[in-house]
Amino acid sequence: MLAHLRPALVLLAVFSLLTGVAYPLAVTGVAQLALPHHANGSLIVEQGVVRGSALIGQAFSGPRYFHGRPSAAGSGYDAAASSGSNLGPTSVKLKSQVAERHAALKAENPTAPIPVELLMASASGLDPHLSPAAAAFQVPRIAAARGLEARVVTGLIEAHMEGRSLGFLGEPVVNVLALNRALDALTP
Repeated sequence: MLAHLRPALVLLAVFSLLTGVAYPLAVTGVAQLALPHHANGSLIVEQGVVRGSALIGQAFSGPRYFHGRPSAAGSGYDAAASSGSNLGPTSVKLKSQVAERHAALKAENPTAPIPVELLMASASGLDPHLSPAAAAFQVPRIAAARGLEARVVTGLIEAHMEGRSLGFLGEPVVNVLALNRALDALTP
């Protein structure tokens, strides 16, 4: 029996070191060399203080800021409770939430069509991006709250627009955190 146990224990130790230590260290090393910003969580650091991640949405409130998509994650943008609402198209609760959001957005900008992403929560609850149309919808509110011309706020959206991945995948987006940081840099 000992003759069969020893090779099994040796293989367990070898594969544990190989797959549990060597491989993760190799992948981490390659990632740190090739894409250090991405490997470290795409953190946005300002004057030595981490302000957030470009990959995780944050809750912004008040008329002076761009608001991201509604979040169903915990109490909103809670990474520990990332999930969608799981409410189906026949859900009374979902219809009520959408109606409330629609009324609030219509009061904010009565003449513009409301982008659907501002009505529906993101699937992960942590979506950090908006479409340019959803950001443009919020321009009149932000311009009025900050005392800026609408063209200045629109210029910030255009300056922070991220194109399609690899030039053909997905749609253009803007990062809400980066956009709000630019607003604060313009008018603190």
